[in-house]
Amino acid sequence: MAATSLVPTPAKTPTPFRPYRRSSPAVNSADPNSRPNSLRTSCAANIVNGSPTALEQASKKPWPKFFESTIPTENAASRNRIKLFSGSANPALSQEIASDLGVELGKVKRKRFADGEIYFQLEESVRGCDVYLLQPTCPPVNDNLMELKIMIETCWSSSAKSITAVQSREPITARIAARDISRANHVLVCDIHSLQSIGYFDIPVDHVQCEPVILDYLASKGLHSSNMVVVSPDVGGVARARAFAKKLGDAPLAIVDKRRHGHNIAEVMNLIGDVRGKVAILVDDMIDTAGTITKGAELLHKEGAKEVYACCTHAVFSPPAIERLSSGLFQEVIVTNTIPVADENYFPQLTVLSTATLLAETIWRLHNEYSVSSIFR
Repeated sequence: MAATSLVPTPAKTPTPFRPYRRSSPAVNSADPNSRPNSLRTSCAANIVNGSPTALEQASKKPWPKFFESTIPTENAASRNRIKLFSGSANPALSQEIASDLGVELGKVKRKRFADGEIYFQLEESVRGCDVYLLQPTCPPVNDNLMELKIMIETCWSSSAKSITAVQSREPITARIAARDISRANHVLVCDIHSLQSIGYFDIPVDHVQCEPVILDYLASKGLHSSNMVVVSPDVGGVARARAFAKKLGDAPLAIVDKRRHGHNIAEVMNLIGDVRGKVAILVDDMIDTAGTITKGAELLHKEGAKEVYACCTHAVFSPPAIERLSSGLFQEVIVTNTIPVADENYFPQLTVLSTATLLAETIWRLHNEYSVSSIFR
């Protein structure tokens, strides 16, 4: 696989994101170390012998080959290389990210033994490379987390320069997962359920907010803050809903007050705020069984909401989520592809937005040491 030139621009302000393109290394005539091997050899011969004529004379004599270099010509400009490897959790998103970056996914050999054990092997070198492992810990969570651990261990033992785990979503057992992937140098996660979970990690964590993807989509539908209200489906999501409303031009905020009587069972009690005659936007980080968000939608219709939209990042869709979401309560259910949505889980009101470009730019900024948080300001 040809190496890719990824030299950051010297400007203090990052240039607009552009997909990577393969190119020949730049040659700096003043720096012998930046030249291809043939030019570097010529330069060295000139310095040692003192004149170009000495090089011409030397080229006519047989040189003993004590060592013959196999370093590719592009190596001088590609010491800080990038490699992307996809796990089996979300290969479609991984391919989109690689396409947006203009690189190819790394070659791997992956299979399962008869007893279900995962086998993972790199089929190309990662020595000295910045490696990004695209493996969200989505259902089946245990299998995907174990596969991510194996991928990290394989790259670590293969002398990768740095390893970044692109998880997309953190599992419920965030503390255990954080400890299990500690061989990585960096973690990238989308819309983490609780920001306090970042404290479980002993390595740097970048939190990618998928709000821009959803906000751009809502803007394309012509929805305006004057006729909408952002709704948090529970008290725990108020901060998320408030930030979402602020980016929608300081739209009004409402809160669904509920009390949980058991695991995955939620009972809606009352609504704080006014939604009468308005378009209600329910905002959450994930939809699991859809109990919380459908109970909230029922209450919003009862309180006089004109239309109800659901906007969530992670589409877990555990049964009976599809039955609840497709019951007619929602004008539209908007999710992203951080978790792959199975074909049988599609229904007419469902819209799946791609986070590939957002994640590609985040990876590009991480690799070139630019600010990530500035994307979300």
